[in-house]
Amino acid sequence: MNSLKTFAAGIGFALVASMASAQTWVVDPTASVVTFGSVKKDTIGETHSFTAVSGQVDADGRATISVSLGSVETNIEIRNARMIEHVFNNMEAATVVGEIDMAAVEALEVGEMASVYVDATLNLLGANVGFDAPMIAVRLSETRAMVVSDGIAYLSTADMGIDAGVDKLMELASLPSITRAVPVTVRLVFDLQE
Repeated sequence: MNSLKTFAAGIGFALVASMASAQTWVVDPTASVVTFGSVKKDTIGETHSFTAVSGQVDADGRATISVSLGSVETNIEIRNARMIEHVFNNMEAATVVGEIDMAAVEALEVGEMASVYVDATLNLLGANVGFDAPMIAVRLSETRAMVVSDGIAYLSTADMGIDAGVDKLMELASLPSITRAVPVTVRLVFDLQE
């Protein structure tokens, strides 16, 4: 359920690429985060995140983003460990790859923003999940840009192949339910590589 964030990230990379079609934009991991939510017992909503995000958009506009699954932060240490072991099977990272025509973003002046849709593919535990999401790209400076979710994307735990892991979490925590539609948002900040 946490992998949802990863998808959105891939989208952002492609956007920045069009700002300088012959250059590479690299994610600033200190300013970037993927956030996801869950609901347990039908009524208790919680917010979680992945705090280690890296990647780039290359000169050809191909976006590749990596989300460290070991960086999952649920604000409960034992739950972090259980997610890493049972939901992610100790896998190191999830990857999002995508490409997009960013002609609209190329014309952005510093301080301007543009709305874009991105098609991307998430790879998690061997499953490839295609998705698209609305994003907003903001030109922060000549060498810095930010891409954020324009709304919330929902990803299916079944599509991501993590239902068995979610079942295990329910068993370990003696929970009657955990939602299988995961809301995800992303904030990615990119710097132009010299």
